[in-house]
Amino acid sequence: MADATLTPMKKEDRQKSKKIGSLAALWPFVAPYRLLMFAALFALTATAAVSLILPMAVRRVVDNFNTADGALLDLYFGAALGIAGLLAIGTALRYALVTRLGERVVADIRIAIFTRVIGLSPSFYEKVMTGEVLSRITTDTTVILSVIGSSISIALRNMLLFFGGMVLMLFTSAKLTGMVLLIVPAVVVPILVLGRKMRKLSRENQDWIAASSGNASEALLSVQTVQAFTHEAISRKAFEDVTEKSFDAARRRIWTRAQMTAIVIFLVFTGIVGVLWIGATDVRAGTMSAGALVQFVIYSVMVAGSVAALSEIFGELQRAAGATERLIELLHAEDTVNDPETPVVLPEPVQGEITFEDVHFSYPSRPGVAALDGVNLRIEPGETVALVGPSGAGKTTIIQLIQRFYDPETGAVCIDGMRVDALNRDAFRKHIALVPQDPVIFAASARDNIRFGRPDATDAEIETAAKAAAAHEFISALPDGYDSWLGERGVMLSGGQKQRIAIARAILRDAPVLLLDEATSALDAESERAVQRAVDELSVGRTTVIVAHRLATVKKADRIIVMDQGRIVATGAHDALVSEDGLYARLARLQFTDGMAAE
Repeated sequence: MADATLTPMKKEDRQKSKKIGSLAALWPFVAPYRLLMFAALFALTATAAVSLILPMAVRRVVDNFNTADGALLDLYFGAALGIAGLLAIGTALRYALVTRLGERVVADIRIAIFTRVIGLSPSFYEKVMTGEVLSRITTDTTVILSVIGSSISIALRNMLLFFGGMVLMLFTSAKLTGMVLLIVPAVVVPILVLGRKMRKLSRENQDWIAASSGNASEALLSVQTVQAFTHEAISRKAFEDVTEKSFDAARRRIWTRAQMTAIVIFLVFTGIVGVLWIGATDVRAGTMSAGALVQFVIYSVMVAGSVAALSEIFGELQRAAGATERLIELLHAEDTVNDPETPVVLPEPVQGEITFEDVHFSYPSRPGVAALDGVNLRIEPGETVALVGPSGAGKTTIIQLIQRFYDPETGAVCIDGMRVDALNRDAFRKHIALVPQDPVIFAASARDNIRFGRPDATDAEIETAAKAAAAHEFISALPDGYDSWLGERGVMLSGGQKQRIAIARAILRDAPVLLLDEATSALDAESERAVQRAVDELSVGRTTVIVAHRLATVKKADRIIVMDQGRIVATGAHDALVSEDGLYARLARLQFTDGMAAE
């Protein structure tokens, strides 16, 4: 289970060395807030400048300890306090601006990614687990928030302190500054060497976190099945394994970062101690004032602190670079189904004629298996057609291609003579109502679940649709009636109740094309009769495609299409097909007659 979640994210990508330059991909999200960004940069630059001025004030105080004019010393102390006040205000302003920028940019990234993935065709989700996608939207964007809202500003501030401090150190004492510069190569080398290793580990850590999230999501969404088959221990072990691998990658990343931090800090402060030793000797010799040495010490600490901070932030930036790449992968994910650049307009009113012209199709996850093999089919406007056949015959595939969830490899699917791949998907799907085999119930009220079929529907229209679907009675019996919360995936409802809400949703949509994929499979006999009456009434004047095994549903169809192994093997009315004594007759005896007797 764990290994399968990694496949879509390309295991080989883990070995690639990722660069901080990947963060440039965030610019399109930052660009709309240039004013906020420049204000934050101004506050950042101002606070860095004030920080660099503060040691000069301290030098004046130290050098004037023994001055006869106490007023001058007071003035210097007052100046130092004023500078500290400006530093406090500027730092607070920088934090507020940068944090707001980070929150705004990350919110936009999350919206952009969700907007992208919600429109990707089902073929994308055959390869990528939804839990892994959610991990990218949550975990990876949280990493980016930390970087934009904190790390980048701290990095820029420390860069200013580093370069500004080095310049002012040079003016304070060129001799001591030259000695400090000798330390720089010794500090840079471990940053570069260990930093490259951290990039790989950061990427691996983020991938395992996503895999862990996908594993947990899959198990929790199927928790009843997991418990029914006493699979808890195995699921726990699978989740534990993938989580431990995530921890192992994190442990190695943390250890590498800790090594880099220790080496850098030791080298920096060892150098500073040596430089101060020489500076103290110069003060004793009278070639340097005590205030100048204190000023140099403060600048040295600033520079050393900035180098240490940059080494820390460098790791964060590398981690964010990996997260950015993963998010950009989603934004640029290739989809097998896309709207044309210049879509054709579907003439209205839509009549509902559906045609399949020599359609060949295989699912992306099973490229060697033909789901449809040369299907030619014409469904007249207003006609009710039933698709029957054994499992895997291609019945549901017909339903999916009508909605253009997939594109055929060859051939064409048309509505009212217009190829669906030449139309905007939203433009023709709004004319289709679907009742799927596995009804989808959202974590919302009963009213909102039915209104999903037509968001602008009134409460009266919702209740009318519910009555037509034989759902009004059980909905009214719920604690809060139509406003009752149905729970995630409708856990509060029975299978038949879920199906009736799905049917009410389709009735409310009032579309010219109605697709019913085993719509009455979960209903008891009484509810089925009520729903069948509603479906019969609903299908009048509408093109209706029904995937069904129930005898009553199939017999009432204008035409029955018998499918087997992706081909249409027979077409006709119920009595004619039974008299042929072919596949349909065998299915009728096995599935229909025996099934009715068993009931």
